[in-house]
Amino acid sequence: MKHVAFLSMGDLGDFFVYDDLLIPHFTSAGWQVTSVPWREKTNWNDYDAVIVRSPWDYQQSPAAFLSCLRDIEASRAYLDNPLALMEWNLQKTYLKDMAAQGVITLPTRWDTGYNLASVSACFCDYDTDELIVKPTLSANADDTFRLTAEDANTREDELCQLYADRGIMIQPFVKEVLLEGEYSLFYFNGKYSHAILKTPKQGDFRVQEEHGGALQSVTPDASMQKACEHALASMPTDSLYARVDLIRYQSQWAVMELELIEPSLYFNLDDASQPRFVNAFLTRYAAYQDQ
Repeated sequence: MKHVAFLSMGDLGDFFVYDDLLIPHFTSAGWQVTSVPWREKTNWNDYDAVIVRSPWDYQQSPAAFLSCLRDIEASRAYLDNPLALMEWNLQKTYLKDMAAQGVITLPTRWDTGYNLASVSACFCDYDTDELIVKPTLSANADDTFRLTAEDANTREDELCQLYADRGIMIQPFVKEVLLEGEYSLFYFNGKYSHAILKTPKQGDFRVQEEHGGALQSVTPDASMQKACEHALASMPTDSLYARVDLIRYQSQWAVMELELIEPSLYFNLDDASQPRFVNAFLTRYAAYQDQ
């Protein structure tokens, strides 16, 4: 029996995790699964493969996280997603690369630290009453703010301190996230698997379950899949898994994020997604061994 590690965080606390649903399918294929916290000292040579799944605190120690990934890459274990792809995806500045290749993304001002004049200019530049400000290195909507012009001014000291020397991104707040929600389409080894719609709870704008967001399975139309395929084609290499987050913006689909490191893949909302994922991994692992 071969042995695969699911790279995770030590204490998943109140997070919703559905990766255990994969274990019976791995077992049937002759693989033993162990969840391994990325911060623990580990001999990665003990594993045939490592799949990065739920290290949802990596943004707190990005250098240590990258060191962990590079240790895995240097071991005999097969790492998926590929290291180079995760390095590219670590900072949300990858959206610049995608936009340069014609992928539709939200208009974004990139900055270091919180500058009130720069933020205030975005209200006019984007013709919007509200902005989203967040770090370029973040997860789980941590340190993400929805600001009016008044908020931008009255919270200046707080945000200057919070974002000191940190890369940030400033985007228009898109009201469609409240009116319609945010879509996530999932791809395993480049092939479409399933899709969901995420909507925030009343009075919030964050769609994550941990913040009270609601989820439902949906069937995407051709225009959504075309937008996602364009996003996938912009990646520097292929992937075991990819989650493309879409939002309707000015009557077209815009990519909010392309998640390649630790996205929840919501195996609980599509039973067929579980064997699809395992089969995608087995195909990639077999190709790796044949090299």
